[in-house]
Amino acid sequence: MQEIIAKLETMRASAAMGGGQKRIDNQHAKGKLTARERLDVLLDPGSFEEWDMFVEHDCVDFGMQDNRISGDGVVTGHGTINGRLVFVFSQDFTVFGGALSGAHARKICKIMDQAMKVGAPVIGINDSGGARIQEGVESLAGYADVFQRNVEASGVIPQISLIMGPCAGGAVYSPAMTDFIFMVKDSSYMFVTGPDVVKTVTHEEVTHEQLGGAITHSTVSGVADLAFENDIDLLLQTRRFIDFLPLSNREKPPARDCEDPVTRDDFSLDTLVPENPNMPYDMKELIHKVVDEGDFYEIQPEYAKNIIIGMARIDGRTVGIVANQPMVLAGCLDIASSKKAARFVRFCDAYDIPIVTFVDVPGFMPGTAQELGGIIKHGAKLLYAYAEATVPKVTVITRKAYGGAYDVMASKHLRGDVNYAWPTAEIAVMGPKGAVEIIFRADMNDPAKIEARTEEYRQKFANPFVAGRKGFIDDVIMPHGTRRRVGKALAMLRTKDIKNPARKHGNIPL
Repeated sequence: MQEIIAKLETMRASAAMGGGQKRIDNQHAKGKLTARERLDVLLDPGSFEEWDMFVEHDCVDFGMQDNRISGDGVVTGHGTINGRLVFVFSQDFTVFGGALSGAHARKICKIMDQAMKVGAPVIGINDSGGARIQEGVESLAGYADVFQRNVEASGVIPQISLIMGPCAGGAVYSPAMTDFIFMVKDSSYMFVTGPDVVKTVTHEEVTHEQLGGAITHSTVSGVADLAFENDIDLLLQTRRFIDFLPLSNREKPPARDCEDPVTRDDFSLDTLVPENPNMPYDMKELIHKVVDEGDFYEIQPEYAKNIIIGMARIDGRTVGIVANQPMVLAGCLDIASSKKAARFVRFCDAYDIPIVTFVDVPGFMPGTAQELGGIIKHGAKLLYAYAEATVPKVTVITRKAYGGAYDVMASKHLRGDVNYAWPTAEIAVMGPKGAVEIIFRADMNDPAKIEARTEEYRQKFANPFVAGRKGFIDDVIMPHGTRRRVGKALAMLRTKDIKNPARKHGNIPL
């Protein structure tokens, strides 16, 4: 028996070394942790239960029969984050460059299947050179098996992709179908075709970082949700982020004790909106002052900055925040911001996370670039997402809410449950000046008349009371009481239960 135990320990030690000390040292030299070190940081100490440590590939071509390493380039299993169950896989770049084989894929599929059965998130750490070329179509089949599970798990269990090294070719499509993608600056990248192929086909000179680095994807393409400075930062922030999420769609979002009273007023909010309607203000100040302890986890902060999305808590319970940002493009909705917010709204709806929307929107962004880029269909994505959502929806209009953008931003007409407005709110088809110039075009040569008409329009529509009289606004509230009123609304809505019409699925304007 002792001999068997000793052999087992030797095999475990060998598997834990992956591709060997030299390759581990190379990984460290690049400023990267190894696959197992990453799991040590991500998971609670001592909680990791590894599966399939001794799995090996079964390829016999190109000398691979003589080159087998236990684990086959990916570490899989389950553990806990702050005591809550998660399933994980961590690709090991020290073993065949983390390349995916049939056996490698089967390991990932096994933990995804189990996560679906028990209802727990899957966190995938991607650090791979792509498909294992020696296996040919079997490695491609492995990717497709993973893709299928990504789709089946979507909206059932949260899926988070941590890109902590290369992720290229077909490998990028699995992260793309997960809920969130986090990357590391200067050491991770994603692209369908690399710089060499780009140069051959299009004659463009581009670096890995420019083509698919963390900065590129978190600021320009919007593929990544967050970019972090190093491996440790990313892993610790993932631990913080997972605390906001339910383990699956079978349970409510997590709640925790909070010492920040939901009845707290903040009188500084009474002066947040400038008297000059053309002056910007920072919507993040409102968010931080309304949510519990000012704790707001922003998603995609560097992409489409004219809209803000992220997770927070009110009265100890998770909420999704969507807000226009007057500091950027006056808070207009454009193609990028519509897509960004629509995907987030649908995520919240899938996991029964209430949505709180702060509105200050002058309309959709005008211009040929927007129209030719398809703003009509992209803007409709956000409209569709809000209209389809059955979770509690609480909306607060702080200042402008003009035109179709008023409708789109969780209005009462899209089944908004509780819609509030500050006294500074202006709800109209458009701003007073633009409206008067259209209605009274014949008086354009008389500035005095135009000014009088503008003031008349402002008095009539540049306030929340017309909408209030029609029941489109449930109440006009004082800014300092926003946290208290939103908290009460969310408490009232905890037992909300509505369903969309029976159907296979809708046809969102993708």
